[in-house]
Amino acid sequence: MNNSQPFRISLVGLGTVGMEVLRLLRDNADLIAARAGRRIEVAYLCARDPSRERSMDLSGYAWTEDPAGMGGVDALVELIGGANGPAYATVQKALQNGMSVVTANKALLAHHGYELAKLAEERSVGLACEAAVAGGVPIIKAMRDGLAGNRITGVYGILNGTCNYILTRMRETGQDFNDILKDAQARGYAESDPSFDIDGVDTAHKICLLAAIAFGVKPRIEAVCVNGIRYLTGTDIGFATELGYRIKLLGVAQAHDGRLSLSVEPCLVPAHSPLGVVEDVYNGVFVEGDFVETPLFTGRGAGGAPTASSVVADLIDLARGHRIPAFGIPAGSLAEARFIDAGELMGRYYVRLNVLDRPGVLADVAAILRDHHVSIEGLLQRGRDPDQPVSVMITTHDGTRYGDVAESCRLIGNLEASVEAPCLMRIEDDL
Repeated sequence: MNNSQPFRISLVGLGTVGMEVLRLLRDNADLIAARAGRRIEVAYLCARDPSRERSMDLSGYAWTEDPAGMGGVDALVELIGGANGPAYATVQKALQNGMSVVTANKALLAHHGYELAKLAEERSVGLACEAAVAGGVPIIKAMRDGLAGNRITGVYGILNGTCNYILTRMRETGQDFNDILKDAQARGYAESDPSFDIDGVDTAHKICLLAAIAFGVKPRIEAVCVNGIRYLTGTDIGFATELGYRIKLLGVAQAHDGRLSLSVEPCLVPAHSPLGVVEDVYNGVFVEGDFVETPLFTGRGAGGAPTASSVVADLIDLARGHRIPAFGIPAGSLAEARFIDAGELMGRYYVRLNVLDRPGVLADVAAILRDHHVSIEGLLQRGRDPDQPVSVMITTHDGTRYGDVAESCRLIGNLEASVEAPCLMRIEDDL
């Protein structure tokens, strides 16, 4: 490495994050050069519509339609997004041509991370992805570097700011999901099609990557059990609050005697716990290790500036000559994970029913739970009207098998008195 030469990059994708990367490289150029040991120079820009008006004057930059094919470039920054298509083709070509890559693309890495990490190592270049998870929160560096000496047993994360905002506002206002979703869209926190966020797909990509780093395994997005938040109601928020909990959409990766479980699901966590107090658009990640238990990594998980901060941190590492395997260990050493069946998991659960208030209904519910070895710890009923459905909340004792309570919910949902499928959530008392 010649420190007298600038570290030259191609920047692909000039949306919100791309423009903030340019602004950060411009405004903090001297500081970044001091920390990187040389200047970081934007050699080329690439975007779908170069003529579009943007928030900075870009007339001084060179443009290219082939950012991965230009000579004299040290690294490509990919900010296009998407698991396949232009993002995949561009990153693959850049690595093949001997360029390091910095990406914020969690979908790309969740689907193709092993292949791309292996290609980077074969070409002796870097693949850096701090910005792919939790925006400006340096959770990947913390797990891959700061906690490298630990055997990690669990990772629990609030990894989607849109969902956390919706759940926070539902609790604060008493409004239902659809009303708060419209508010989130009006504020720019949710897309016009919010499915990627509210159905848990975004969080699934992120917990998939964190699991690969935590447990030294190949990313397997298809192994993540995913449930989103669109079926939650104000009644669920109210019951959780009454019990002393808050509902959070969690990405969870746990080790179970050599097998792993990966899930995305709304969970009840104690209101005053480290994750319980992470509110609004903030992200939080809790990591369990055998020699350390980190209380919390937290910060803004999305937005142009926080994500750009992580992109530039990766560029500084590469400019210094620091090239750490994307998933913490060489790609060839990543194991094929063995996964536990979700039905085998033991825990404590929340079940909310919406049933007609008729004699014998609770007896039928209790009989189903009894026959499936589900022990009731607590029960609350809201409402008393034989002509209208009422909400019934049940909590189970700890040590309940998930498959048993899930099958019980399926059968309860088939009862004539049941007006909708039960809502089932895990209770995480230790977070």
